[in-house]
Amino acid sequence: MPNSLMYQDETHFVVLECNQPEQLLTAEELLSKLKAILGDRQDNLPRDLQKIPTIEAQAQYLLETSCEFDLGPGEYFQWYVVRLEK
Repeated sequence: MPNSLMYQDETHFVVLECNQPEQLLTAEELLSKLKAILGDRQDNLPRDLQKIPTIEAQAQYLLETSCEFDLGPGEYFQWYVVRLEK
């Protein structure tokens, strides 16, 4: 499980998904993208997400506990926390 200290201050994520160039997103942007993905998959969620009642809470849970979401055979959605130097 990721350490919560990783998400303090200005956190960004490198996001990798099939057929897309690498993206650099803020935590808010990643949450929005996760909510969109989860919104389309509410009928086929992993067991740990099924017990979480809202899409917002599901997305937050994924952000805090995972670094990928299985989209099916041959597809992927992964994210990795990065810190940008000022």
